Amino acid sequence: MCGIVGLHLREPSLEPRLGELLAAMLGQVVERGPDSAGVAVYGDPWLSPPGQAVVSLLGTSKAEVATALPGTVAIDADATTVVHAGVDQLAAALPEATVIGSGEGFAVLKGAGNPVALAESFGLADVTGWQGIGHTRMATESAVTPEGAHPFSVGAGQCLVHNGSFANHATIRRELRAQGVEFDSENDSEVGARFIAHHLAQGADLEKALKLLCERFDGFYTLLVSTGDSFAVVRDAIACKPALVAETDAWVAMASEYRALDVLPGIENARIFEPEPEEVYVWRR
Repeated sequence: MCGIVGLHLREPSLEPRLGELLAAMLGQVVERGPDSAGVAVYGDPWLSPPGQAVVSLLGTSKAEVATALPGTVAIDADATTVVHAGVDQLAAALPEATVIGSGEGFAVLKGAGNPVALAESFGLADVTGWQGIGHTRMATESAVTPEGAHPFSVGAGQCLVHNGSFANHATIRRELRAQGVEFDSENDSEVGARFIAHHLAQGADLEKALKLLCERFDGFYTLLVSTGDSFAVVRDAIACKPALVAETDAWVAMASEYRALDVLPGIENARIFEPEPEEVYVWRR
């Protein structure tokens, strides 16, 4: 089933509350995905200082980073370790660790377990910034592990969260592997993330990449995709997976259920709508 939440802030005065609001939204969709959870946050100066390369890792710890790269800043957040260093530098120093996110001004935090407890472990309520997305997972296609949790981030500053399942993910995975694309898990959602990142790297914009996904992927899905300047939503042709968007002058938000939107300031004045099937909605910073 899974739960999706996302918040794109237009009003800078709300940025100190990003994590608080995102945590409250996430707490409203726990029943949709009690197995694991994750978030991606943009603009927090503690997790991702301006102008600093940042990598989110699984399979290592702050102590191991300190041993491998003395003097490097690392932050433990449940199963995730956020490191202020470049991808290539970390790949050489910590080859067994799995990269789950990289880019400037951006961090990914994932773990297995109750989403509310994970949000507390992440310190999410104290996070600031201008954009965040989150996911609570009910596993259907792969094991319950931090690696299988969403978001899937496979390009710099890019993230995808997914409610549903891709019926032809094995076929598309083989096609992408034949083109040199590598995978970290057997999760069907990673295939969607890799497909989008592949087309963005080839020059497509986010709207075009999502339209290509609609043409190529079979199954049922609601997707929320974020980049360093964008926030996008798309649903499959039948649109059977729930999604609501709320928009005000101060923010744009998306969630699987209305109760996750009801925690936001000014929701009573929001324009609220259900995204149309296979229509790509994009908001940019």
